[in-house]
Amino acid sequence: MTIRTILVDDESLAIQGLKLRLEAHEDVEIVETCSNGREAIRAIKTHKPDLVFLDIQMPGFDGFSVVQGLMEVEPPLFIFCTAYSDHAIRAFEAQAVDYLMKPVEEGRLADALDRVRQRLSEKKQVQEAEKLREVLAEVAPDAMNDFAGEGDAPAANRFEKLINIKDRGQIFRVDVDSIERIDAAGDYMCIYTADNSLILRETMKDLEKRLDPRNFQRVHRSTIVNLSQVRQVKPHTNGECFLVLESGAQVKVSRSYRDVVARFVH
Repeated sequence: MTIRTILVDDESLAIQGLKLRLEAHEDVEIVETCSNGREAIRAIKTHKPDLVFLDIQMPGFDGFSVVQGLMEVEPPLFIFCTAYSDHAIRAFEAQAVDYLMKPVEEGRLADALDRVRQRLSEKKQVQEAEKLREVLAEVAPDAMNDFAGEGDAPAANRFEKLINIKDRGQIFRVDVDSIERIDAAGDYMCIYTADNSLILRETMKDLEKRLDPRNFQRVHRSTIVNLSQVRQVKPHTNGECFLVLESGAQVKVSRSYRDVVARFVH
């Protein structure tokens, strides 16, 4: 799979340096380079790339303005590249795949591209499944019903039992069943077990795909709970409630997610 890529930076040396580092990755094809935000928006709409390396501080349209300027089209994946670390939180709020500091380190670049490959692979699988559904719905409605039924009953072996988490310079192998809850902050997940808390660099959407939904349910826009760890449900105001976990920790369930939790917790 070729990753069609656009590089955006107002510094020509930065673009040249990134080009050189990307030469080591044979599946990356650079289809365009841009020196400002307006050029980038035009190029992205024209080429419809898979990935954009995007500088943040540029004259005129900055990197965040580029992202906003693509709201009406399906956006590519973004990796922000900058000399400043103080934009990281905002970058992850913009759903960036990664945030690389200049000069870009080869190891960090390789990690970021691995994340891009994973997301593109997942996107392709979803698209192929949707095409199959459309064909079945047209030529074999009965088979379509069987196909939909299979998708609604996830096999337990699809989901991970152990998750490797690199945190504080170490790699922790975490038993998924030991996880109490997960809190999201942009592209970072805080994983809580009874005796530890670890930071995982991954989006909530991607992490949810790795966890069995029969055990792990989102109870808030930024919180996932292991339902097997729930020991008590405490009603709260405005239709909300709190879940009391095995460790004694309390997690607020927002009103919009209460019905979901009610199906599993009695």
